[in-house]
Amino acid sequence: MARKEDKIRIVEVGARDGLQNEKKILDLNTRIELIKKLSETGLNRIEIGAFVSPQWVPQMADSLTLSKSILGLQSQGQLSKDIQYSCLAPNIRGVLDAVESGIKEISIFGACSESFSKKNINCSVAESFLRFQEVMDIAKAKKIRVRGYLSTAFGCPYEGKVHESRVVRLVRAMYKLGVYEVSISDTIGVATPKQVEALLKKVRRIVPISKIAMHFHDTRGTSLANVYSSLKMGVRVFDSSVGGLGGCPYAKGASGNLATEDLLYFLKGLGYTSRIDLEKLMLVTSWLSEKLGRELPSRVSKAGLPLKGTVFS
Repeated sequence: MARKEDKIRIVEVGARDGLQNEKKILDLNTRIELIKKLSETGLNRIEIGAFVSPQWVPQMADSLTLSKSILGLQSQGQLSKDIQYSCLAPNIRGVLDAVESGIKEISIFGACSESFSKKNINCSVAESFLRFQEVMDIAKAKKIRVRGYLSTAFGCPYEGKVHESRVVRLVRAMYKLGVYEVSISDTIGVATPKQVEALLKKVRRIVPISKIAMHFHDTRGTSLANVYSSLKMGVRVFDSSVGGLGGCPYAKGASGNLATEDLLYFLKGLGYTSRIDLEKLMLVTSWLSEKLGRELPSRVSKAGLPLKGTVFS
């Protein structure tokens, strides 16, 4: 399926989206060590924290200090200068912290359902877009790139089905804000390949498919099938989390994000090449499992790699 001109980009979200849903809170030094380890695997887009209130998201406390530390290591040549680090900055306070940190990319986070928006960010969808515009204005003035997340694109834990027309309208609205990329999220892991294809057929009519990323959760075991459906529609950017870390706290039985190892193994099997070292990534998962005191759900890390030559030769 892969062509020479195809280039898949993986956005590693474990250090932010993954950790923020963990019961065990990792200290600042451990989080910095995690990011350093991820940086050594060949990943070049890594979300490292969130400029949010530690009262509401204690797992992301000290993200300002963390960001300064990581960027300092990068400027000293201890981390590759090719890596793009980013943080979530959902409001004015967040983007001001981003400016202070020196980070050059932030993300905003919206929802496709009213109930989830009010539960998660304490405002309506319309109100959230007003906040986003304020963030965009400051980011533009400071030459900070902004990425947009749209959660509950396939289903809401409170409202159930989310209609395609609503998702398409919000994708267009977020893109018009000036974000360089919109990540469409299956927050509670209910999407099927047929749904993914149907939505993307409509989305790519109003936004260039090169500006779309997909963010799948593996709650019901369909994430890789959904990746395959997205690839057929022209998507080349996918979010994933080391070890399958994370999950939605509002989704019953949520098993976490699509694991980066599983995604990478799957893509290699389709013929896509990558500079990411899969074996190093698996070692990061093993290390992180020890730090969290639990086994992470990545299938590849659990099973190990097959004998050499049996899959990718």
